[in-house]
Amino acid sequence: MHYPDGVSDVIDPRGDLQWGTIPNLVEDAAARFGEAEAVVDPNGPHGTTTRLTFDQLAEEVATTTRAVLANGIERGDRVAIWAPNCAEWIVAALGAVGAGALLVPLNTRFKGAEAAYIIKSSGARILFTVQGFLGNDYPALLDAAAAEGHTMPDLERIVVLRGGDEDAPPPKKGDRLVQWAPFLAEGESVPEDLAAGRTASITSGDMSDLVFTSGTTGYPKGAMTTHSQTLRTFAAWSAVVGLRSSDRYLIVNPFFHTFGYKAGILACLMTGATMVPEAVFDVDRVVNRIAAEKITVLPGPPTIYQSILDRPDRARFDLSSLRLVVTGAATIPVELVERMWSDLGITTVLTAYGLTEATGTVTMCRRGDPADIIAGTSGRAIPDVEVRVVGPDSTEELPRGEAGEIIVRGYNVMLGYWDNPDATDEVIDPDGWLHTGDIGTMDADGNIAITDRLKDMFVSGGFNAYPAEIEAVLVQHPGVAQVAVIGVPDERLGEVGLAYVVVAPGADPDAVVAELPDWARERLANYKAPRTFVPIDALPLNAGGKVLKRELRDLRRSQLAAGAG
Repeated sequence: MHYPDGVSDVIDPRGDLQWGTIPNLVEDAAARFGEAEAVVDPNGPHGTTTRLTFDQLAEEVATTTRAVLANGIERGDRVAIWAPNCAEWIVAALGAVGAGALLVPLNTRFKGAEAAYIIKSSGARILFTVQGFLGNDYPALLDAAAAEGHTMPDLERIVVLRGGDEDAPPPKKGDRLVQWAPFLAEGESVPEDLAAGRTASITSGDMSDLVFTSGTTGYPKGAMTTHSQTLRTFAAWSAVVGLRSSDRYLIVNPFFHTFGYKAGILACLMTGATMVPEAVFDVDRVVNRIAAEKITVLPGPPTIYQSILDRPDRARFDLSSLRLVVTGAATIPVELVERMWSDLGITTVLTAYGLTEATGTVTMCRRGDPADIIAGTSGRAIPDVEVRVVGPDSTEELPRGEAGEIIVRGYNVMLGYWDNPDATDEVIDPDGWLHTGDIGTMDADGNIAITDRLKDMFVSGGFNAYPAEIEAVLVQHPGVAQVAVIGVPDERLGEVGLAYVVVAPGADPDAVVAELPDWARERLANYKAPRTFVPIDALPLNAGGKVLKRELRDLRRSQLAAGAG
């Protein structure tokens, strides 16, 4: 039976009870929405547009599950994916999860060594990837990383979803690199009922994915979440935003983020909305896509909407279909919210706050909230989740309006960090409270406003950048003795990195600083690489030897006031 248009506006937020597992969600979406469009990929192979109905998507996912099983994947094995937003990402990811594997998404901006670290840490046995995205040959980047000593002992197969040599001869048994079509053909050796049995054996309490995030140690850590956590969190998200089966959802948020995958792909499967993946944010592409595909939903960082509003030729494009945006990850001017209402005619504008360790969502504004709440806060806790603002070493709530650390408890809190119980114990206390490391205030209605970050994370172009991880790379330069990275304002990206550098004894500070920009870009994703390097005689330290980042921020402000670069 196909549900009538718009019924998903009243979706049951207990997605864990309705579906239990992500594979069950895929099958149920096909049963409910059948021949409705599930995926429209305007950037398909050879310049084509890929269009899949919900029925066709479920069939392709099942085919992929058989291929994954043919490659020996067992329940609980890890399968990584390093590719941009595209139809193949959706099919490959859901197919792997249907085999009982844990999905490990990788950031497309990673360099080879960064990707290799996560592949090794997770023990991924298969990698789905592409060749040619933004000029990158990801398998070649991994080969180069391996040549430099970044081993990936568990990785058995690299499957090229798009961009490889389609005329390559069929793979031989044991070939490590295989194209997408021959890989799928390998699944013919697995009976359909055997694959269906594997899928049926998955339980709601099984882990569904490992999304790696960086912490204060500087090393990425994999947050473990289950099928039930994911389904309940994003059914609640879908209910709060009011996603509908009539919606056409332009997914600019990368699938490798919790938001792109779960508030994008999975939310659309829950509600019957059409997914329109976009690999790279480009304002020209976005406005054309909105007009051509009658896009109604466009979540993303505030820079997306500001770029659209600032276009002098915006009136040439029919953007009247837009009705819903969800944003966050940066301070949002009240004027931007009001212009989205008045200039773009968007009826629903919401902001939210989340982190990977809390399945991506903690608080959300609600439909009908005024502009000052939407712009000035990240809303209040999602249903059945507890949020508090507390003082140091405490879980007792501070008086409303007083700044403290934000802590979270509920079904959305991760099981822990993969293979890292010590790091887990640092952030999840014995009472189940997740200590986020973010500083904020809570108003009388429970709305959270983020005011600072204990972890010193900054947001560059919508991506989270973690100074400790960046510093761990920069200090490997032979001319660097010590380094500290802070986020500084940037008109285009929101924030970018600035590195204060103490050079090694005998090194020329000017020469070291001149080398570092290119050196950093070769080893770090673009959003992580600092834009500015400033030599400094010594870093400000506290009695325990910890760098005082606040003093560095004050120093930067005084340097700018004095006209220094």
